[in-house]
Amino acid sequence: MPSLAGSDTILGAGEPVPEEDEQASEPNPGSPGDTRPLLVVPESRGRVRIWHHLGQQPYWRGMVSLCSRSTPDEHLEYLKERRVEVIVTGDDRVDLRAALEELRDRHGVKTVRVDSGGTLNGVLLRAGLVDEVSLLVHPSLIGGISPRSVFRASDLASAEGVVPLRLAHLEQLQGEVVWLRYTVVT
Repeated sequence: MPSLAGSDTILGAGEPVPEEDEQASEPNPGSPGDTRPLLVVPESRGRVRIWHHLGQQPYWRGMVSLCSRSTPDEHLEYLKERRVEVIVTGDDRVDLRAALEELRDRHGVKTVRVDSGGTLNGVLLRAGLVDEVSLLVHPSLIGGISPRSVFRASDLASAEGVVPLRLAHLEQLQGEVVWLRYTVVT
C-alpha cells in the first residue's frame, strides 16, 4: 500500500537535511516481495529536493513523484538522476484522480494510505477520492494560534458540501489512544 504524503508534510517533517542533495546515488533498494509502502509525493512545483535522503530511509520500498506538465524540466531531470519514478498528470497541478489511476496501472495499487496534513486531505476529500477516514486520537491537547484542520479545504458555501461519514470501527488501544475508522457515505 503506498503512502501518499504532501510536499509540505515531507518538507516539514523529521530531522534537518540539506536543502538540496549533494549527489545522486542508489536509493535503498526493495527486494521482490517487499511489503513496505511506496512513498508517493504530489509536488508539481519541484520544491522537494531531499529525495536522496528519503531514498536512504528504511521506511519505503520505492519513491514516486507526482508531477504536472508545468513541473520545471530541471526538476524532472533532478528526479531522473535520483532514480525517482515520475508520474505526470494535469496541466498546472497534479490531477490526483489520474495519478492514482496510473499508480493502479503501474503498481496494482487499490488502496492508498494518506500521511499528510489538512491541505492534501482536503483536496482528496473534495475530489471524491476518499473512501475511508482512519483517525488515531491521542489523549493530548496541543495549543497554538494557527488554525489547523485534518481536512483543509475551501469553506463550505452550503450544507450540501458536508461529507457524511459512517462509523465502521472503534477500538481503544494502548496508552488511551482511540482508533476511529469511518466510511464516506456517497
